[in-house]
Amino acid sequence: MKPLRGTALKRFLKHLERPPVDVMLLLQDVEDPVNVGSAFRIADAAGVKEMLLTGISATPPHKRIDQVGRGKDKKVKWRKIEDIDASIAAARAAGYSPVAVELTETAVPYTEYAFPEKTCLVVGHEDHGVTRRALEQVDGAVFIPMYGKGGSLNVHVALAVVLFHVLHRRALPD
Repeated sequence: MKPLRGTALKRFLKHLERPPVDVMLLLQDVEDPVNVGSAFRIADAAGVKEMLLTGISATPPHKRIDQVGRGKDKKVKWRKIEDIDASIAAARAAGYSPVAVELTETAVPYTEYAFPEKTCLVVGHEDHGVTRRALEQVDGAVFIPMYGKGGSLNVHVALAVVLFHVLHRRALPD
């Protein structure tokens, strides 16, 4: 067995069928450009159609976003909307149901949430998470169970875990 590289990898990926689920990403106050660059790379890998950056989130053009994201900010449609209210309204106007990836009193494990066909995943600041203002406007909140001593994963890692679950949840046995 040998790893796929170059043309062989492109041929392999070309034949994969993307699940028929539509996901938008909303990054609220994600200020570390490494996390934003990673989110662009994750968005591209998952075939996300659009990403919204709001508040103090780092935005392209930025050297670290480009390095970490490997230029995916040029492949994934994105826009900056300063206000979280307007960002959530934009997601809703496009037909997406906003769901926060955040520990809250009513959050459920991400594996138990019934994600709609058009889901907007909302992630927040590296230290403070998704704001109360945003949480008042989302349709639900999900969390990733943690079994070690840490209370959470890095924001872009958590985003990847939940995003790929949303894409592939129908492939999971009941």
